[in-house]
Amino acid sequence: MDIELSGKKIVVTGGAGFIGSNLCEALLLKNNEVICLDNFSTGKKENITPFLENSNFTLIKGDIRNLEDCLKSTKNADYVLHQAALGSVPRSIKDPITTNDVNVSGFLNMLVASRDNQVKRFVYAASSSTYGDSESLPKVEDKIGKPLSPYAITKYVNELYADIFSKTYGLETIGLRYFNVFGRKQDPNGAYAAVIPKFVSQLMKLESPTINGDGGYSRDFTYIDNVIQANLLSLKADAKAVNTVYNVAYGDRNTLNDLMRYLKEFLSEYNSDIKNIKVLNGSIRQGDIPHSHASVEKAKTLLGYNPEFSLKKGLKEAITWYYKNL
Repeated sequence: MDIELSGKKIVVTGGAGFIGSNLCEALLLKNNEVICLDNFSTGKKENITPFLENSNFTLIKGDIRNLEDCLKSTKNADYVLHQAALGSVPRSIKDPITTNDVNVSGFLNMLVASRDNQVKRFVYAASSSTYGDSESLPKVEDKIGKPLSPYAITKYVNELYADIFSKTYGLETIGLRYFNVFGRKQDPNGAYAAVIPKFVSQLMKLESPTINGDGGYSRDFTYIDNVIQANLLSLKADAKAVNTVYNVAYGDRNTLNDLMRYLKEFLSEYNSDIKNIKVLNGSIRQGDIPHSHASVEKAKTLLGYNPEFSLKKGLKEAITWYYKNL
């Protein structure tokens, strides 16, 4: 989808991360000025190296837990795309204090800085984890359950703070509840690597991947280009679409067993031995939501969101990138 957006000064927090760096690239291609704020705790310099010679790109090495860094990055900015966070349910269970410091205190700093510097709109990465123990499917924005992890609590608190800043200070906010995003630049390494790049990396090395549980848990896997579209549309949306939250997903669900089958099928085109790799089953991960499936009707109606990449279409794109870059 071609979305007209140019000549704006846009802050991307966490701009060296997986989603953030893809957003930086998309904004630069549309001739916007991009300010990337990142402390490189999880972001990677190589994700933004191609942008460093671009006169429209500015890197600020700083931390959202430092209000001065937030104020510096948002000075004279039109918009903020707030992606900086400590992700991962297991990490939040192991270290809830740091997760809260980054995801809640850091988020509040960015809201204050955006308010004080009169940013026009603050679009932030919310999370499907907010649905918690709600068993209703598909997930609809106004029906949530109780959070199942410290991470989920922090992302819900973000929504509450954004709502208060909209009502109290008039700051336009839009929250995008991401559902299991995957794609190019997603790191397969580390203790808290996302499942798709981790599985791809293991299969390419002819190692047996381990699925948590029996593989029956399901997810609404969302390719990165769908997420980019939702962010750009949020910056362009009219007044009736702001100060609320939206699901950002494809609007379908696949089990982990489905995912593994597709990965083996597509990767076997590069190495036929992959189709014979044995898949192992481990214990269910604490804090995991059993099933995730988003309704994207609200985003379609109010933002004009039209996700173009299904899981299978997105996997083909992602695997091509991983095969060239891993």
